[in-house]
Amino acid sequence: MPATNFASACSAATSSGVSARPALLEGWVHSTETFGTADGPGIRYVLFLSGCPLRCQYCHNPDTWHRQDGTLTPVEDVLADIGSYRGFIRANGGVTLSGGEPLVQARFCKAVLQGCKAMGLHTALDTSGYLGNLADDELLANVDLVLLDIKAASGRRYHQLTGVELKPTIKFAEDLAAINKAVWLRYVLVPGLTDNLDEIESLATFAAGLGNVERVDVLPFHKLGEHKWRDRGLDYRLERVEPPSQELLETVRQTFRAAGLLAH
Repeated sequence: MPATNFASACSAATSSGVSARPALLEGWVHSTETFGTADGPGIRYVLFLSGCPLRCQYCHNPDTWHRQDGTLTPVEDVLADIGSYRGFIRANGGVTLSGGEPLVQARFCKAVLQGCKAMGLHTALDTSGYLGNLADDELLANVDLVLLDIKAASGRRYHQLTGVELKPTIKFAEDLAAINKAVWLRYVLVPGLTDNLDEIESLATFAAGLGNVERVDVLPFHKLGEHKWRDRGLDYRLERVEPPSQELLETVRQTFRAAGLLAH
């Protein structure tokens, strides 16, 4: 996404229904997707932001881990580009902020979300929740839906998989429940890593008790990003792990359903 000067950016944003802003705010943007169908309801404009504190073994976007993996972009440019698709996505879809971990750039997220709401767009935040303490009331007020990716059901497994602690994510989940913010829980099923049914049952019980989890998406592990690990000289530890069987996927979904949750 090319940077433009401030005047032209404001003009474009204003013509798209967004008020001009008094000062430049820039964020590291990795890439965009203008016809996303897997990151929230309807057709989504997905903004992938650079930077992530997690190092998930199955990550399919290791090319977003560092901020400098992206392009420093004024928020006005981002909003002007989103505005150009407004008529297309407002009727049945919206905007999803993803990454990387979008909350690495919480201030930038807040500005983008505020601009999106000013355009009347549905907004979603796709996050691990590890930096949930950076999502203040003002940011969350402009989020319609949180796609919360809880990557493992036990603290030991979570740390083994991601390199960080599970507690901040659990705290964020509880904070979202306290304000009754809509959540779609995401769970990536990795054979040998996240397929322990006792741990999944524990997570299902926790999620059901929150009261604000609208659905659970059980996502099968895949290797579509494996080449990115090789390209960046990284050690890909799941080379011999195969995607889960349909039978295992259905068993895990049934585990969430047994707790009273809608699971896909």
